[in-house]
Amino acid sequence: MPNLTSISEFVLLKFSDTRELQILHFLIFLVLYVIALTGNLLIIIAVMLDHHLHTPMYFFLMNLAIQDLGSVSVTVPKAMANSLQNTQSISYSGCVAQVFSLILFEGSDFTILTIMAHDRYVAICNPLQYETIMHRGACIQMAAVAWIVCNLYATLHTTSTFAITFCSNKVNQFFCEIPQVLSLACSDLYLIEVGLLLFSCTIAAGCFIFIVITYVQIFATLLRMPSVQGQKKALSTCIPHLTVVSLNIFTGMFAYLRPPANSSSDINMIFAVMYAILPPLLNPFIYSMRNEDLKTALLKLTDFGHFPKTCSDKF
Repeated sequence: MPNLTSISEFVLLKFSDTRELQILHFLIFLVLYVIALTGNLLIIIAVMLDHHLHTPMYFFLMNLAIQDLGSVSVTVPKAMANSLQNTQSISYSGCVAQVFSLILFEGSDFTILTIMAHDRYVAICNPLQYETIMHRGACIQMAAVAWIVCNLYATLHTTSTFAITFCSNKVNQFFCEIPQVLSLACSDLYLIEVGLLLFSCTIAAGCFIFIVITYVQIFATLLRMPSVQGQKKALSTCIPHLTVVSLNIFTGMFAYLRPPANSSSDINMIFAVMYAILPPLLNPFIYSMRNEDLKTALLKLTDFGHFPKTCSDKF
């Protein structure tokens, strides 16, 4: 392959060569994007305005909604624009921005989910020390550390990815995805980024093991609870979190832990759509279905007069 020393743009994968199907893809993505956008914005607004939700659990849920909002906004609008305009291109800087933003939002998403597991552990296993451990300052510090570390992490990955020389500008995906971008490399420098990705997988596996161990301890505590009502109340906060964690893990596994030799471009695209869109789309529904406080706050959004004029400083 020729050595492309200067690339001004990358060519992304098209959903279809048929114009009617391109319009259909645009409309489907538009509907999904509006639903994801609305759901996550409603959670952010509800947590900000309702003082009953000014607790650590909802503070981290708001952070999760912000990350989901950012994650789905990185890939879907560009895919919609390309389908509508019948184009495939993305500028070099746009590709860099996509890679950086995806790593930032997806990394911080899993980090916040790990912190939320710790929050549930303290609330259920050490309820008397909850306000001492999960106070306002500690919550803000944990969230800030998650954002800062993931920002540095995204910068490292993005710099490593685009430091290589490319032999092609045709990305085999509808957005700039690191594995697909690395497949365009001419030299062995891409192995540095591969090593970083493997290291990242190890960290993610560590977070997953932490979540599993945390919930083993939580369920052990729940089994010792004398009150059935207390068990149900605790489960109502744990099940949505576990569901969201499972959704993120399984869609990620489907997207990346498959033999590349047996995967066609269409299958890669389908699994990428699942990974990029399903979690941000479903997370608001998962958290609101079993949470009465959140459902009440969301219903209040239809009547702004119900919200208090001042906000509580509880968390």
